[in-house]
Amino acid sequence: MNFFDRLQAETAAERATLVAAPVIADALEGRMTLAQYTAFLGQAYHHVKHTLPLLMACGARLPERLEWLRTATAHYIEEETGHQEWILDDLAACGVDKEAVRRGRPGLAAELMVSYAYDTIQRGNPVGFFGMVQVLEGTSINLASRAADAIQRGLHLPDAAFTYLRSHGALDIGHVQFFERLMNRLDREEDRDAVLHCAKVMYRLYGDMFRSLPPCGEVARAA
Repeated sequence: MNFFDRLQAETAAERATLVAAPVIADALEGRMTLAQYTAFLGQAYHHVKHTLPLLMACGARLPERLEWLRTATAHYIEEETGHQEWILDDLAACGVDKEAVRRGRPGLAAELMVSYAYDTIQRGNPVGFFGMVQVLEGTSINLASRAADAIQRGLHLPDAAFTYLRSHGALDIGHVQFFERLMNRLDREEDRDAVLHCAKVMYRLYGDMFRSLPPCGEVARAA
């Protein structure tokens, strides 16, 4: 079994726990409220704005033997630049003050997710950060476009409110194929274990972010 397939297989239980978050069912079945959607976007902003700093930190810490992975990290940086601003524009299209979200603080779950990513890079093996990539991009291709269509039908929001979800649903298909090739090039068990461990933790933390969103009918906070 190649490493990408092993990664998929050994994180199946954690992935299932994430997808079982009630708000995801609300989204896919068109029951998501505006409060839930804007709360999701607010928390997404607070972790997505760290994507470039995390990639830069990871690239800087990678050893010379993984120069090919550093080059790939530079590609990710180019691809991911500015995505947090898409989220803020989506919030504005929903009637939310995007500058208030920018100035706000993340919820605990999103803050812990970002903190763990930095800790993995700085204290552990920086290759482990790609476990977070596995979680975010793998979740996007499976859920983002479907959720955007169902939420839009339920809430009658304009296309301008779904830039982040729709772009990631499409972009991340290619990203996951790229990611698969990268993971299958890892030839040291210490690196593979670091990715696998980070992915398992990130599925839990990302799931906690979804579970922290307001239930149907509750007034959302901007951040």
